[in-house]
Amino acid sequence: MQHAPDPQLLGALREDLDTAGFTVDGLETAWGAVAAAALGRDDPVPALGELDRRPVTAVRLLGRLFVLGGAIPVGSAAVAFPRLGLDGAVALRLVVVVGDEVRPAVDLRPSAIADEHGVGSWWILSDLGELALGGELPPEHVLGAGSASSTLAGITVPTDGGSVLDLGTGSGIQALHAARTAAHVVATDVSAPALRFAALNAALNGVDLDLREGDLYAPVTGERFDRIVSNPPFVITPRGASEVPAYTYRDGGRVGDGLVAAVVRGARDHLAPGGIAQLLGNWEVREHDAAAARERVLEWVGPLDAWVVERDLLDPAEYAETWVRDGGAQPGSPRWRSLVRAWLDDFADRGVTGIGAGYLLLRAPGPGTAPLRRFEHLDTALRGGLARALAAGLAAHDWQAVRRDDALADSRLTVAPDVTEHRHHWPGEADPTVLELRQGSGFARVRRVDTVLAAVVGACDGELTVRELVRAVARILQVDGDATLARVLPAVRELLVEGFLRPPS
Repeated sequence: MQHAPDPQLLGALREDLDTAGFTVDGLETAWGAVAAAALGRDDPVPALGELDRRPVTAVRLLGRLFVLGGAIPVGSAAVAFPRLGLDGAVALRLVVVVGDEVRPAVDLRPSAIADEHGVGSWWILSDLGELALGGELPPEHVLGAGSASSTLAGITVPTDGGSVLDLGTGSGIQALHAARTAAHVVATDVSAPALRFAALNAALNGVDLDLREGDLYAPVTGERFDRIVSNPPFVITPRGASEVPAYTYRDGGRVGDGLVAAVVRGARDHLAPGGIAQLLGNWEVREHDAAAARERVLEWVGPLDAWVVERDLLDPAEYAETWVRDGGAQPGSPRWRSLVRAWLDDFADRGVTGIGAGYLLLRAPGPGTAPLRRFEHLDTALRGGLARALAAGLAAHDWQAVRRDDALADSRLTVAPDVTEHRHHWPGEADPTVLELRQGSGFARVRRVDTVLAAVVGACDGELTVRELVRAVARILQVDGDATLARVLPAVRELLVEGFLRPPS
């Protein structure tokens, strides 16, 4: 592959993929829903069986080659590549010919898009995965569209126009997402093979990217951006253990969580005023002190605003098993045991007792923003609209932060339409023992509230002020109105940031 792939060959490939119906839905139709579900569990057997039983078509040949990592007869290449041809596929380094077989040289598969700006699809090229290789991945492996890239894309606060930096672009997934709306996208990576894939993916999908090679922020020294996105190589990997492979796509070469710290610290010098950086990350908990770990992560941020969402807190054994499995080692094998032991020894030597994993949102102070320092652990099942929820949370934080209690009390708020109230009773009891507010979208938070706060939130329809609602509830419950208002207002501020309540439009 080259940084400037032949445009005529790419045009022919694009036509072949489009004509074949090489889409997510097209592949499911090609081998059926049961086989598609099995592939989601990394089991190719049902799909291969269906392809053997069904008539040969272009989409089935392409699926066998590039998704399942199988071979097709040389004579079938004309069906798979009617415009590109076998010679063109070889020239693009998509396939190799071995005897009378055509074998894949890359992974190529469709990827569906659904974000704040609508639906669409791409074709994504990357290195062959475990299904095709039949074993562990090589250290220089370039990853395609995976669960982590989908997660980051799903939480990225939407923006129109402006400049975006995709730090550690890999095969270019986040850069492609950013290019849907940004005026200029710079994508960097330390890996030359990754940049070659990013260039090919951009060209294949008709996207213009500014690709630069180098470590972290070195290729953009002195530049600032309206948005920074990064799915960095955040995996905490033992240093100095010769048996542990250093995968470029997941291992940043630093001790512990030093790579994530470097990405966070570097954002200070590369965000424009009001600009936002978002990344996935892992951070260490040492000597069972989760509070100290939170403070350490927030120290990386320096003068930036920060909103950190911890989605998991893993023990060292869970973490080691996850990433040894990710590299392709078979559970229970001598290789597996050796790698897990290397991870556990490294954690023990450095006093690591847990690993946090989640999302970091950083923001450079700018016009209309208010200081933000937030670290929360959320283990609820996430729903759709996370990017929208984060954007609304930032706006609500800024709105309430500049209002003193009197101004907040005189505001007319509304309850978000996805919020429901749940009451839990002991059998036979008339009064609830627990009152909860629940979100039906976004982070799906659950908040326990008392009778007063539940009544106030339930009555927030934009007609009466918070002060009027609290006084009305206080009269009914025969409690002091001013004291009740003073107690309710801090909770109202938090419910605004969390999205249960909305400020006036």
